[in-house]
Amino acid sequence: MLIPAVILGLIYSYGPMFGIIMAFQDFQPYLGFFKSAWVGLENFRYVFNLPDFGQVFYNTIFIATAKVVFGLLVPLILALLLNEVRKQLFSRVIQTSVFLPYFLSWAVLGGVIFEIFSLNGPINSLLEFFNIDPILFMGSNGWFRSILIGSDVWKGMGYNMIIFLAGIVGINQSLYEAAEVDGATRWKQMIHVTLPGILPIIVLLATLSIGNILNAGFDQILILYNPTVYEGADVIDTFVYRLGLFDQQYAAAAAVGLFKSVISLGLVGMSYYLAYRFTDYRIF
Repeated sequence: MLIPAVILGLIYSYGPMFGIIMAFQDFQPYLGFFKSAWVGLENFRYVFNLPDFGQVFYNTIFIATAKVVFGLLVPLILALLLNEVRKQLFSRVIQTSVFLPYFLSWAVLGGVIFEIFSLNGPINSLLEFFNIDPILFMGSNGWFRSILIGSDVWKGMGYNMIIFLAGIVGINQSLYEAAEVDGATRWKQMIHVTLPGILPIIVLLATLSIGNILNAGFDQILILYNPTVYEGADVIDTFVYRLGLFDQQYAAAAAVGLFKSVISLGLVGMSYYLAYRFTDYRIF
């Protein structure tokens, strides 16, 4: 029963790894892998000396880190607030509403975001109502990062919120009863019972997120960004995409991709080690 899955994995996951050799060659498509000249680490030197690479690497770290931090903090706050709601119908409506964007692709959400932040969109219409000049949100490096981070958190916060709510449900109710007998208010119960009760889940999600620190969201950024915001929004994945497909510098693009993959592998290994060390989480 495993044979089909193993075959597909070999073909589509491990087979393409042969292309890594391109990062060490002066790759020419008409010569192929076997006849292209071997240049060693020259492609890496070329890429690291590009004037845009430092900014691209900084953008990747900044955007990905902000997404990880707010992607955990916002769902945690929502889960704590929903846990205090006593009307189940209202709580379920909020959960469904918040979780719905998670199932939509960025191809759909990208169009929604463009409409909201366009010059004639509702945000600028509201600004005009207060006699404030319209802002070109999608063409401003200052605003575009905030839109990327905020929209990503909005899209994914429902998923982590459900995880936190599931952890809260698993807390022993006798702890709340004992805290109430001792005179603890709802706020004190949340601080001293709820948060410590879900702390292992928070630590687990945080440590596992370390492995994605270089994944700033290729599909989201590719759909939303434009040349005017390359300085503030171009990340490693989109840089590789443009370098390889538009500039046709296949070897240089492969070198950047390999550089990211090696660092990501180390971060993933470290995140699973930390998850095992602090929460006893293990894959096998």
